[in-house]
Amino acid sequence: MKNIIGIIPARYGSTRFPGKPLIDIGGKTMIQRVYEQCCASQSLKTVIVATDDERIAAHVRSFSGNVVLTASHHQSGTDRCAEVAKAYTGACDAVINIQGDEPFIEPKQIDALCAAFSIPDTKLVTMKKKLATENEIQNPNTVKVVSDTKGNALYFSRSAIPYRRNQETQIVYFKHIGIYGYTKEALLAITQLPVSPLEATENLEQLRWLENGYRIALVETDIENIAIDTPDDLARVEKYLKTA
Repeated sequence: MKNIIGIIPARYGSTRFPGKPLIDIGGKTMIQRVYEQCCASQSLKTVIVATDDERIAAHVRSFSGNVVLTASHHQSGTDRCAEVAKAYTGACDAVINIQGDEPFIEPKQIDALCAAFSIPDTKLVTMKKKLATENEIQNPNTVKVVSDTKGNALYFSRSAIPYRRNQETQIVYFKHIGIYGYTKEALLAITQLPVSPLEATENLEQLRWLENGYRIALVETDIENIAIDTPDDLARVEKYLKTA
């Protein structure tokens, strides 16, 4: 696919960290850092910030970024991406949804996701990474994923999956990295589906897609992304900048 656009959903009213996209990280806001990392991708035709807040929109315009104001009722970044994709007037075969709280997302991770669309019949794709510690495996805030022999997701869970009934079995655990790719057609379709029982139970929207029969391809990465969810995370990132 040649016409792949990147969309960065960004909202001001985060429960745990209000105004998060506009926080300063080493002289640049988080949203500007994410935007610039996306623009460094070799595969994206264009990059768009999708927000319902004029403060964020005005800031993106200030550094000459592309921004679209969206409705405020969206429950997820996927829904916000769908609104932008539906209204987009240029050629668009697929969309990459990049989290607005990962200021150091690697462009090559975006490119790897885009490359997955070269495989026939790929409609949805996301990313996984090996888990290194037992603490991460047991942490419900770290979403785990298991896949089939062809590299497609079988299930995502906040629980440690698979359960180690046989302690002698050697198993590698993977966590889900929350960057998504969708064909435009699939994106518009999945956002019309009602919330599913599995999604409601685990609070993971990708379970809605699996539950409705969609196949989700997985791309493995060895890069440890640094996301900012809370003010404590910001302090950790500032420390990282000083040593980088």
